[in-house]
Amino acid sequence: QVQLVESGGGLVQAGGSLRLSCAASGRTFSSYSMGWFRQAPGKEREFIAAVRWRDAYTYYADSVKGRFTVSTDGAENTVYLQMNSLKPEDTAVYYCAAERFGFITTFDRDYDYWGQGTQVTVSS
Repeated sequence: QVQLVESGGGLVQAGGSLRLSCAASGRTFSSYSMGWFRQAPGKEREFIAAVRWRDAYTYYADSVKGRFTVSTDGAENTVYLQMNSLKPEDTAVYYCAAERFGFITTFDRDYDYWGQGTQVTVSS
């Protein structure tokens, strides 16, 4: 049974940084891609970034490009989202997700497994 557990969210001032972690278990993930999404109150879930475990290929939404970095630690089966230069509009619940065929995709319907989410709040 695949489990994804996010951690690292919290309250930070604008301009600050946070690092989110997503611990994956229950499967060998070498063929998977991992995505990060976020959902703010009253808004649809939004794609943030994705990474393919096999070759560490990454892809970012324009809204976070240059500020956020997604990476993997294969030994720990963990995916990270380093968030710098945070803005109040980055406030949301952040989710990690796993796509089992290794495709890089921005569509949440393409992901097979989801974590429970972690809250990130950026104060102005």
